[in-house]
Amino acid sequence: MRLAASSSPWPRLAAAWLASLTALLAVPAAADYPDRPIRLVVPFPAGGGADALARTIMPRVAQDLGTSIVIDNRPGAGGNVGAEHVARATPDGYTLLYGTNGTHAINRSLYASQGFDPVRDFVPVSRMTQIAALLVVNPAVPAKSVTELVDHAKANPGKVFFASAGNGTTSHLAGELFKTAAGIDVVHVPYRGGALAAADVAGGQVQMMIDVMPNVLPLAVGGKLRALGVTTAARVAAAPEIPTIAESGLPGFEVSAWDGIFAPAGTPAVAIERLNAAIRRALADPRVREALVARGAQPVPSTPDELARHVAAESEKWARVVRQSGAKID
Repeated sequence: MRLAASSSPWPRLAAAWLASLTALLAVPAAADYPDRPIRLVVPFPAGGGADALARTIMPRVAQDLGTSIVIDNRPGAGGNVGAEHVARATPDGYTLLYGTNGTHAINRSLYASQGFDPVRDFVPVSRMTQIAALLVVNPAVPAKSVTELVDHAKANPGKVFFASAGNGTTSHLAGELFKTAAGIDVVHVPYRGGALAAADVAGGQVQMMIDVMPNVLPLAVGGKLRALGVTTAARVAAAPEIPTIAESGLPGFEVSAWDGIFAPAGTPAVAIERLNAAIRRALADPRVREALVARGAQPVPSTPDELARHVAAESEKWARVVRQSGAKID
């Protein structure tokens, strides 16, 4: 008598037993979370605004969790390279992503393919900050106000260049919006990160830039860049003397960036809960808050659900911005 290969229950029973054993073995590891160092992928170069904010907040988070958090800079494609790496990582809570409005809102409309789905492939952990941006120029540019910069650009169409931290970043879209709102012809020059871009604006290779304040405000304070306007609706506590772009001749102009922590889809709930609690406590620490505000970043902790809703709203908002700017990357 011949038996069909599928007639025996043992393969199914063995598979079920193996799955149960795997689940049982995973419980203690999750319950003990974290019991080893955590790696936070920052999808932008070291020395830029995102990197500075991550390194301001994460030591306090690590202290709370009783472990170390290693910053792993993996730049490229407006944050997509690092984000895709985390999306494919083991979902155990030990590889996390420093996500931004670029990785989770802008790029899905700007790029033909990100290499990952910012909603399906990630679990939100917590928002961290809302970040103002700053319009800066090289000190040699003959403009000491937003109006004077617009006039200078109109008198020199196609001869004024604006740097960005890379295609798809806030600085790219902010520059495109400024170009459209002011009705000027300026040329985009993307860099591999905000630090490199700001250095070239300071060095005179490029004339202007709009970038997050943690990256460019120190250079403006040091006199290497001239600050003309902030992109938020109201002036920023870190530099109240700098007017808004909206009050400087472009009413209604408003752009801000944000960041948050994300984990690969499937990460255990206990890890998400503990990370969220540690981040919230870190952002409530007066020393951390003071350091962030001084850089132009406002602490905005959240629950995972609140971050998920924020991502959905921001995706719709930035899709409109991308359409308005006409920017597109294949």
